[in-house]
Amino acid sequence: MASSAARPTEVSFTAACSIWLNGAFGAGKTTVAHALAAELPDALVLDPEQIGRMLRRVVPAALRTSDFQDIPSWRRLTVATIESRLRDHPGPLIVPMTVVNPVYFDETVGRLRRSGITVHHFALVACPKTIRRRLLGRLSPPWATWWALRRVERCSCALRSPLFAAHIDTEKLSVPDIVATIKRCASV
Repeated sequence: MASSAARPTEVSFTAACSIWLNGAFGAGKTTVAHALAAELPDALVLDPEQIGRMLRRVVPAALRTSDFQDIPSWRRLTVATIESRLRDHPGPLIVPMTVVNPVYFDETVGRLRRSGITVHHFALVACPKTIRRRLLGRLSPPWATWWALRRVERCSCALRSPLFAAHIDTEKLSVPDIVATIKRCASV
């Protein structure tokens, strides 16, 4: 006889929660994601950049772009991976990922929301000068710093759009202050 009770590994997407941390490269997304995860029981950090790195290895050279977000598979796999993780692990899922193209934002964050997943989106913003200083202070390979520096203006400008609300100005906030703001706004 079939049971109508949910299996222990299933989770209702209405109860699933994702916290998407957007921001220019150098805004502090990954640092904040790990600090936030340390304060939330059962939280996991899922970085879609790992999906992009995998795609760079498996997509034919002729189809590669300088930004893996331009590969439609990245957007689909990011959504599928987040959905899968929330099914397998109902704790909060923290996603540190820059997405400034409105179409790509809709194909990721929008699609997750339409599927019933609660996505608390926060854009970590700071002035371009601050972002550049942070990037130059990171221990990254020179090519990665150069790539990120080339995108500071575009990302900083795009992320101030109301589409990417809620905005958290990180200019004068410490990481613990940013984490506290996210926890308060997301009620987690």
